[in-house]
Amino acid sequence: MAKINLLPWRAARRKQREREFYMVLGASLVAAVLVFLGAMLFMDSRIDNQQARNHYLEGENKLLDAKIVKIDKLDKEKARLLARKQIIEQLQANRSQMVHLFDELVKTIPDGARLSGLKQSGDILTLEGHAQSNASVANYMRSLDASQWLSHADLKKSEAKGDDKKNRFLFGLDVKLRKAGTEQTEQDATGGAAPAKPANPPAAPAAPPPTTPITPPASATPKPAAATPTTPATPVAGGKS
Repeated sequence: MAKINLLPWRAARRKQREREFYMVLGASLVAAVLVFLGAMLFMDSRIDNQQARNHYLEGENKLLDAKIVKIDKLDKEKARLLARKQIIEQLQANRSQMVHLFDELVKTIPDGARLSGLKQSGDILTLEGHAQSNASVANYMRSLDASQWLSHADLKKSEAKGDDKKNRFLFGLDVKLRKAGTEQTEQDATGGAAPAKPANPPAAPAAPPPTTPITPPASATPKPAAATPTTPATPVAGGKS
């Protein structure tokens, strides 16, 4: 006999499907909320990590800035010490320059000229004075050019002032100072100085002693003496007549 289901199975199936739909919808909502929360937490962690890195980099940048400031101070100190060292080395090299300078000024000034002013700016020396004539100024410039410590004498002015014949001309000169060792450098460039003469010239070779003829030695045994001839004795005359 055939079985006939008279229950409302369509309504029951519809309800079953509705329940399944709501369950799937709820699960989807829960999964979406979980994914959203996970993404939020992940992004928050990434943001916190990046902020921590930013703070770390900012701290390192501050340390680097402090080190850069310290390095700048050390560079300035180094430059200052190098400048002082250079000045000291220059003074050490030119410590005898002033002595030679005044010595050369005394030696080079000719008769009929005198100095009234002296000024130094670097390696340029400015000289001012009075001269009897322009010839004295020209002689003075030639003497300065021939000096070992002064060179490149440049005449700035030469004016005739007053009626004093001894100090009639007022002149001004610019002279360049030669640094220590310049002359030695020039000598090395030209092949060096001439060899110095010996203090004591070598003595002339002594003349050979005069040669005398060598006489043969005398014989040890003397030669017999030559016999002297004997003369007969003459008879003496008797006393008788």
